[in-house]
Amino acid sequence: MADLSKYRNIGIFAHVDAGKTTTTERILKLTGKIHKTGEVHDGESTTDFMEQEAERGITIQSAATTCFWKDHRMNIIDTPGHVDFTVEVYRSLKVLDGGVGVFCGSGGVEPQSETNWRYANESEVARIIFVNKLDRMGADFYRVVKQVEDVLGANPLVMTLPIGTEDDFVGVVDVLTQKAYVWDDSGLPENFEIQDIPADLVEKAAEYREMLIETAVEQDDDLMEAYLEGEEPSLEDIKRCIRKGTNELAFFPTYCGSAFKNKGVQNVLDAVVDYLPSPTEVKPQPLTDEEGNETGEVATVSTDEPLRALAFKIMDDRFGALTFIRIYSGMLNKGDTVLNSYTGKTERIGRMVEMHADERTELNSAQAGDIIAVVGMKNVQTGHTLCATDHPCTLEPMVFPDPVISIAVKPKDKGGSEKMGIAIGKMVAEDPSFVVESDEETGETILKGMGELHLDIKVDILKRTYGVELEVGKPQVAYRETITQAIEDSYTHKKQSGGSGQFGKIDYRIKPGEPGTGFKFESTVVGGNVPREFWPAVEKGFKSMLDEGVLAGFPVLDLEVELFDGGFHAVDSSAVAFEIAAKGAFRQSIPKAGPQLIEPIMKVDVFTPEDHVGDVIGDLNRRRGMIKSQEAGVTGVRIKADVPLAEMFGYIGHLRTMTSGRGQFSMEFSHYLPCPNSVAETVIEEVKARNEKK
Repeated sequence: MADLSKYRNIGIFAHVDAGKTTTTERILKLTGKIHKTGEVHDGESTTDFMEQEAERGITIQSAATTCFWKDHRMNIIDTPGHVDFTVEVYRSLKVLDGGVGVFCGSGGVEPQSETNWRYANESEVARIIFVNKLDRMGADFYRVVKQVEDVLGANPLVMTLPIGTEDDFVGVVDVLTQKAYVWDDSGLPENFEIQDIPADLVEKAAEYREMLIETAVEQDDDLMEAYLEGEEPSLEDIKRCIRKGTNELAFFPTYCGSAFKNKGVQNVLDAVVDYLPSPTEVKPQPLTDEEGNETGEVATVSTDEPLRALAFKIMDDRFGALTFIRIYSGMLNKGDTVLNSYTGKTERIGRMVEMHADERTELNSAQAGDIIAVVGMKNVQTGHTLCATDHPCTLEPMVFPDPVISIAVKPKDKGGSEKMGIAIGKMVAEDPSFVVESDEETGETILKGMGELHLDIKVDILKRTYGVELEVGKPQVAYRETITQAIEDSYTHKKQSGGSGQFGKIDYRIKPGEPGTGFKFESTVVGGNVPREFWPAVEKGFKSMLDEGVLAGFPVLDLEVELFDGGFHAVDSSAVAFEIAAKGAFRQSIPKAGPQLIEPIMKVDVFTPEDHVGDVIGDLNRRRGMIKSQEAGVTGVRIKADVPLAEMFGYIGHLRTMTSGRGQFSMEFSHYLPCPNSVAETVIEEVKARNEKK
């Protein structure tokens, strides 16, 4: 049996370009997993193995890999930084116990790092911070530490200080042991010497050590008392306190270095072993019932418990379908039969493998705390629970955001449609934030996703990986409809045809709900004018009409319906009659309730050099944007704004032209707001024209 206290399941996450993948490469090199390091900018890194990743120099899928450091086993997941793929970050955090947040020494805390940090806070994942790229122009470790405090509202516990900056960055000072680690120019990570602290840093190092101890001893009252009386705690005690505080998210041990130049990565690996939790130290996952409500039981991490595991990712590669699973409790052996509690069907475990990016090692058994992949599972999807057949249970499932943008595609030739169907089936299983629907009237396939880049890459994968040539329509915004006025109304459905007829009368009020509340239904009927058994039918009738609004056929959001009276007939009333009455009522009343088109508003974060700020703000205003804030940094200005998605298509091209290629931006969905009349009229006209064509 493996010793679980020697396991570390960690994720590496950060903003695009902060150096996550390079950091992962260095970790693999240091732990002896690979002998030649590949560089991201040459398109050769180990974990970016998709063609699309090598070409664009970004990480799209989270890649999993296993390595060893000081007899500890590390399962590492390198996650993407781009906002369109945050779903990958979100689902990786779900199955990890700890993380390393990488920040760029010159870029600092960037928009995407905020989103990822927020996800990690929600998932209550302990993490350490690595400020990378200190060899870069404009890098400033102390400024980034300050940003971590101000922007993320987090408490960084500084563990190493940089020696020199930019081109003169040669090593780090270990604050705890008061020793300097200095690397030579060979570029080899193992070529460093432990020296005395350079004279100009002695005072600073002592000051930081005092701050470090003061923060650490807060975790232990006895040590704190002794420390206040002038007694310094032992190194073991300090480390124990740091470990406790890290696991309770009281603070985040913060390191510095340059992964590309191989400096300072060992200290981060030591910190993972010393301070990040093992699987047994993390709060166990709650179990839920079929409705998703917590039952009060938990999946205790132990090999003596029955099997409980979560499928968190599905990947299709040249060997067939791989299902990545995190085992929370129990053992899993080759040939076992397990129950998928979501489908109620059992599956037999064939081949199990341990992944190293896209290579694999066969396994015969795995246990609580492991992250492994199973080959060839049939009906398992992301978020399904696998458990022992005699102990059925459900682990808390994952929640994925709704897509905000769609494009229509159709294959260029007849033979392509079958190929496309199979390919899309595989892609939907791999990525839960990618949704596909078909428009039966036009024969088009509608792809929906989290942003332009997301859909761009999906079309690219269809073309290259699956050889399907597509005609792509222009992107469509996911508009919605809602109402602005409350209305009280009545509707009677009656139909007489030979034999028994149909009768249902409802009196109801419809009013706008709070934004983001969806659909609410309540019945306040007293005295049995509409018998209780017909209430669900009325709700069902209204609910079934929400998919198509009256203005342009977009789904209807934020609506409250109250059934307060009505009438029934002892013979002719039935659930069907009341359902039809509710549908008629919707068609009759919604047009009277001030229907309105609402559009998705995106939280946009733009980074621009100072001399282009005016142009960028002017341009965002022209796009109907609301500027929220602007803050100057060392290398440029960050502008935050809320902008309608409809105005943001192709924005990256404009931004690059305006800022001579130096601008960057990221955006994520924020909320829905009413469209201005002129925009609403245009959208409704377009929909009408499309429908007439059909």
